Amino acid sequence: MDCVGPSIEFVKLVGRPFVRYLKYQIKYNDLLQKFEQTKQLLHSRKHEIESKREAELESALYHVVKEEVEVWLKEVEEFIGRQDVVDEVNSWGYLSCCCRAVVLEERTQELKEIYDRGDNYTRDCLVIEDHSKKLKCYEENFNELKKKLQCNQADIGSRLNSQLVYGKIEMEQVKLWREKVEETLKGVKDIADKIGGSSSHSSDPLVIMHLGGKIQEMKTMCEEGSQLPDRLVIDDPSASVVELTTSELQGSEAVKANILACLKREEVTMLGVWGMGGVGKTTIMKHVHNELLKEGKFKQIIWVTVSQNFDIPKLQDEIARSLNLKEKLEELQNETIRAGVLSKMLEEQKPYLLILDDVWCSFELEKVGIPKPNVTDSCKLVLTTRSQEVARSMDCRRIHVETLSEEEALKLFLNKVGDAVLSDHEGGIKKDLESTLKEIVDECDGLPLGLITVAGSLKGVSESRLWSVALNQLRNYKRNVAGTYADAFQILRFSYDRLENQQIQYCFLYCALYPEDHKILREEIIESWIDEGFIDEMQSRQSMKDEGYGILRKLEDNSLLELIEDEDSEDCVRMHDLVRDMALDITRMSPRFLVEAGKALKELPERVNCAEGVEKVSLMRNYIEEIPSSLAFSTCTRLTTLLLAHNNLSTIPESVFEHMLELRILDLTFNLQLSSLPNSVSKLVKLTTLLLELTSLEKVPSLSGLQSLKKLNLRHTKIKEVPEDLGMLKNLKCLFLDGSQIDEIADGVLSNLSKLQEFTVDEWRIKLKGNVVGRLKELEVFQGRFPTANDMRIFLKCQPNRLSDYFITVGSNLDGIGEIYQDIEQLPRYKKRMGFEATSIVGENVLFPTVQVLCIQACHDLRSLNDFSAIKDATDLRQCLIWDCDGVECVLASWINNSVVQTLECLSLAGLRKLDGLFEANVMATSSPPPRAFSSLQKVVLWECKKIKKLFPSWKLVEYLQSLEDICVEHCEEMEEIIGSDPEEEGGDIIKELILPKLKELKLQNLPALKSICSRRAIMVCDSLESISISDCQGLRRIPFRPLVDKAQPSPPLSLKKIHISQQELGWWESLEWDHPNAKDVLRPMVQFD
Repeated sequence: MDCVGPSIEFVKLVGRPFVRYLKYQIKYNDLLQKFEQTKQLLHSRKHEIESKREAELESALYHVVKEEVEVWLKEVEEFIGRQDVVDEVNSWGYLSCCCRAVVLEERTQELKEIYDRGDNYTRDCLVIEDHSKKLKCYEENFNELKKKLQCNQADIGSRLNSQLVYGKIEMEQVKLWREKVEETLKGVKDIADKIGGSSSHSSDPLVIMHLGGKIQEMKTMCEEGSQLPDRLVIDDPSASVVELTTSELQGSEAVKANILACLKREEVTMLGVWGMGGVGKTTIMKHVHNELLKEGKFKQIIWVTVSQNFDIPKLQDEIARSLNLKEKLEELQNETIRAGVLSKMLEEQKPYLLILDDVWCSFELEKVGIPKPNVTDSCKLVLTTRSQEVARSMDCRRIHVETLSEEEALKLFLNKVGDAVLSDHEGGIKKDLESTLKEIVDECDGLPLGLITVAGSLKGVSESRLWSVALNQLRNYKRNVAGTYADAFQILRFSYDRLENQQIQYCFLYCALYPEDHKILREEIIESWIDEGFIDEMQSRQSMKDEGYGILRKLEDNSLLELIEDEDSEDCVRMHDLVRDMALDITRMSPRFLVEAGKALKELPERVNCAEGVEKVSLMRNYIEEIPSSLAFSTCTRLTTLLLAHNNLSTIPESVFEHMLELRILDLTFNLQLSSLPNSVSKLVKLTTLLLELTSLEKVPSLSGLQSLKKLNLRHTKIKEVPEDLGMLKNLKCLFLDGSQIDEIADGVLSNLSKLQEFTVDEWRIKLKGNVVGRLKELEVFQGRFPTANDMRIFLKCQPNRLSDYFITVGSNLDGIGEIYQDIEQLPRYKKRMGFEATSIVGENVLFPTVQVLCIQACHDLRSLNDFSAIKDATDLRQCLIWDCDGVECVLASWINNSVVQTLECLSLAGLRKLDGLFEANVMATSSPPPRAFSSLQKVVLWECKKIKKLFPSWKLVEYLQSLEDICVEHCEEMEEIIGSDPEEEGGDIIKELILPKLKELKLQNLPALKSICSRRAIMVCDSLESISISDCQGLRRIPFRPLVDKAQPSPPLSLKKIHISQQELGWWESLEWDHPNAKDVLRPMVQFD
C-alpha cells in the first residue's frame, strides 16, 4: 500500500500532462481539419472569382480588373501557396502543442476573413472601364473603319461615274448613302482632330463616347454600302436630248466611222467636220449623235445649230436651253458674266460632247463660255462648217466630207425617186430611162441635197420623154451660172422651177422670210399663205387650210422643206440653209425680198432706205428698239408685207407708213413695249392683215379707212374697249380679242361683221348672246362664253355643224374652267371643246355632237351623265372632266350610246362629294358593257372624291381597259381598293391575272383607307409599267404587280424606270408584302425617295 501512493503521484505527475496533451491534440486535429476545409473553400472561391473575372473581361471590352480584386486574389494565392503553415506548427514539440492550436486557430480565422471578403466579389462587378485602353482600341478600330469607308466611297464613286452617262441619273438610294458618308467622314475628321490635338482628351469619357458613336456609324455605312445594287443609276425622265430624227445615211459610212474613231481617241478633243453645203455634214453628225447616245459614253450630248448669223448671246442661250438651264442666263445682260455662268453649267455636265452645227466663222470659245476641252476632262467639241479655214483656225482636227461616188449617188437617187423608174418585173431600172437617169445623177455632181431635191421633183414621173426634158433643163441651169455654190444653187433651182405652179413657188419662197434654221409651225405658215392670198378663196377657211397642208406636203416631198418635230410635239418645217440661200437668191430679182431676220440687229439696217421695188421685208426676231423717222422705208413704195415681229419697238414714227400705200400685211407681234401706233396706219387702205398680239397697246387708231382688212389680232394687249369703227370692217374674217382687257362688245358691232370666220374672246371676261353670235353664219372658229343654257340652245340651232374649232363655255364664270383644261396633258390635240359651269344641264339639248372635250363644273343638279341627255348624240367625245358637282353619285347610271364609251380617252373626276362609283350599283351586275366599251380609255384621274370606295368595281371591267395607260387617285378618304371584285369572282383556288398591257403610270396619294390595289386572289400583269408613285397610303400592305420571271428569278419589267415614295415612308416600304420573296430586292434599284 505504501507504494500505491507514490505510484498514484507518479501517474498524476506523468499522466496529467499527457491527458492535457491528448486534449490539445484532439483540438488541434479539429482545428487542422477546419483549417483545411476553410482553405479548400477559399480555393473554390478563388476559382469562382477568377472565372467571373475572365467572363467579365471577355464580355466587357476596354475594361480592367479592380485593384482590390487583384490584391485579394494575390493574397489568396500567397496564403494557399504557403505549405509551411501546417509544417511549422507540426514541428513544434510537445510543449508547444497548445501554441500550435492557437496559431492554427488564428490562421484559420485569417482564412475565414479572406474568404468572407471574397463574398463581396461574387456579387459585385470585378472590372472597371479603362479609358486609356478603350481609347487605344477605339483608335485602332476607328482608323481601320475610316480607311474602309473611304475605300467604299471611292469604289462606289468610281462605279457611279462609269455608269452616270447621258440619260441616266443617280439612284436616290445611292445619293442618300453618299451624302450620309460625306457627313459621317466630316464628323470623323472633327473627332480625329480633337483626339490628336491634346493628350488630355484621352481620359475624357465624352470624347470616347463620341468616338464610339462614329465607329458604329461607320460600321453601319460600310454595311449599307455593301448592300447597294450593282446598278447605281436609273433612267433620267427629264433628259433633255433624245435621238435626233434623220434620214438614212447614204454613202457616208466611212466618214461616220472616222468621226466616231476620232471621238474615241483621248488625244482628240476638238473635231472640225467640213465640206460644201448640202454634202450631208449635218445628217452624218445626227447619226454620230444617235450612236454615241446609245453607247452612253458622255454624261450629256449637246446639239446646237449656230447658223450664218452668229451671235454670242444667242449661242449662249441655245447651249443653256439644251441643258434645260436657260432661265439661269435670262436675267444676265453682260456677256462676260453670262460666259462665266455658262462655263460653270458645262463644267457640271462633264464628260460632255458639244456639237456646234453649221458654224460660219471662227470665234473664241472663252468669250461664249465654252471651256476648251482637254485630255483629262474627257469632253469633246465637234463643229460642222463649210469652211476648212474655220476648222483650222479653231484648232480642230479636220475631217473632210466629200461628195458621193457615182455608185453612192445612183443608190441615193433611186431610193428617193421611188418606184416609178423601176421595172415591174425584174426590179431594175427601166431600159428607156436608164441612160437619162444616170446622166441626171451625174449632173448632180454627187451632192446629196441636190440628188434628193431633183429626185423629189421627178417622183412619180414615168414617161421617158419628161425625163429627157428634165435633163436638158438641168444642164441649161448649170451652164448659165458661175460661182462657188452655183452648181448647187442651180440643181436646187431646177427643183424649184419644177414645182407645179407659181402659187406653190410663192409659198416656198415665203418660208425664206424666217430666220435661218428657224422652226416654222406648219399651222402658222399656212395662215400666212392664206393672208398673203397665195391660196385661192374657197367655200370655207378650213378648206383653204387643207389646201395649205397639201402644198406643204408637196414641198416636203420635193425636199425643199424638212419636216421636224419640236420640243412641244408641234409639227414644224425648216429650210435647209442651202435651200434658203437659193430661195433668197431668187428673191433678189422677182419677187424681191429684203430679209434681215434673226440677225440680232439693234438698229434698222441701212438697206431699208434703198429698197426700191422690194415687195416683202422681214426684220423679225431682232432687237430693234426704234425706227428713225427720217427716210425709214421711204423707198418701199411697192411694199406689200412688213414683218417686224419679235423686236423691242416702243413707238413707231408717223412717217413710217406714209409711203406704204400697197402694204397688205403688217406684223408687229411680240413687241412688248409697243404702246401706241401712228395715225398713219389708218391710211393703209389696202391692208388686209394687222397683227398686234403681245404688245402694250391700250388703243388703236381709227379703223374706218381699213375697209380691206380681213384679219385683226389684238390678243394679249392692254386694250380695254372695242376699237373705234370696228363694226365698219365689213370684210373682216378673223377677229381675235382673247387676252385683251375688253369686257364688253356691243351687239351691233358683231351684227355688222357678218363675214367673220374666226372669232375669239376671253370666255371668263365677256358674256355673249346666243342669237347675236348665231347670226355669224360663216363662223368656223369660235371661243367665248354664253351666260345661259338658253343662249347655247339658240346658238346651236343657228350653227348646227359648221364649226371646226371651238371652245365654248356655258354658265356663270367660276374662274376655274381653265384649270380643268390645263389638267389634260393632251388638250391641244383637240379643237372641239365645251364647258358648263354652275348651270342646269339636265335634259338640255345644248351640246355639239362633234364635241371632243367636255368639262362640267359645279352643275349640282346632275346625278350622272345619263341626266345630260344631249351626251347621247356625242360621236367623238375624247375627254370628259366632271368637277365639284355636288349631286353626282356615279358617272353612268346605265349604258349610254356606244360612241361615247368607245371613243373616251380620258376621264377626270374631282371634288365629287357624293360619288359612290363609276357606275350605279346594279349596272355591272345586270348587264355587260357594250362592245368595245372603254377600248380607247387611256387615263383615269380621281381627286378629292371622299365617298367612293372602289375605282373599278370588278375584275370583269379590267378586260375592257386594254388601252389604259395612266391611273391617278389622290385625296379620296374612303378609297379601299383600286380594282374591286365580286364574291363570285373570288371563288376558287386559281389566282386571277388582271392584265393591263399598256399601263405606264400608277399614282396613289393620300388614301388613308386604302387596303389593297386588288384582291389577294389576283395579281396585276403590267408589262409597260414605267412609274409607280405611292405616298400617304399607310394601310396598303401589298403591291400586287408580278415581276417578270427569268430562269426562276424575278426581274422588273424592262419598262419600269422609277418607284416614287417619300423619305418618311421608308419603313412602310420595307414592311410591304410581295407575291415573290425576292421581288422587293429586285425592285429596290428603282426606288426614288422624294
